[in-house]
Amino acid sequence: MYVLIGVLVVILGFMLRVNALVVVVVAGIVTGFLGGMTPLQILNTFGTGFAGSRSVTVFAVVLPVIGLIEHFGLQEQARRLISKLSKMTPGWLYALYMFIRQGTSAIGLMNIMGHAQTVRPLIYPMALGSAERKYGERLTPTMRERLKGMAAASDNIGAFFGEDVFVAVGSILLITGFVDSTYKLKLDALQIALWAIPTGLCALALHVGRMRLFDRRLDRMAAEGAVQGSRTPAAAAQSEEQH
Repeated sequence: MYVLIGVLVVILGFMLRVNALVVVVVAGIVTGFLGGMTPLQILNTFGTGFAGSRSVTVFAVVLPVIGLIEHFGLQEQARRLISKLSKMTPGWLYALYMFIRQGTSAIGLMNIMGHAQTVRPLIYPMALGSAERKYGERLTPTMRERLKGMAAASDNIGAFFGEDVFVAVGSILLITGFVDSTYKLKLDALQIALWAIPTGLCALALHVGRMRLFDRRLDRMAAEGAVQGSRTPAAAAQSEEQH
């Protein structure tokens, strides 16, 4: 049970907002020592995991692509396009993106979308363009940060609840392997994937409702910012004198 202290290290690290890479490395070292591994075994485990995971080196390809996108102004074009759609709000855009992200993840296409590939260079600028069209100067820095966070959340939720529908994803194979070896049962990966469909649909419905509430929250934040901005120093001083 002592090896579970590594999970506590991860929780505390994220609560304190320490760099995620440092938190994971420290948690891995702590777990290794508590599990009876030697320093050489821990180092060998890190090296094997790094060399065996192709996703670790994806940044070498993604970063030049993002640089080219920035250079040729794809973000500006995306913002200009979305600003012409009067009915499109940030919430509806994020709901649509989650639907697409969940659908592609369900058929195993996990790497064609993501934070680096889609959210940062395309989805967030489009949502920002929609918000700028709707709110104009009332768009505050806090609202911009909310837009960033919700863009990342839409990708995370879509990928998380979509990948389990794909029978060959790692999480499905982990569940079947663990249950078969631990409880001596025989689970069918296809059955687990089918049971993940209702969960994914519920997550989509909840996220769509959440995005509607997100649009309303942006409206309230913009209205509150406009009210505060309209209070000039002289008017504020006069109001204080009256009170």
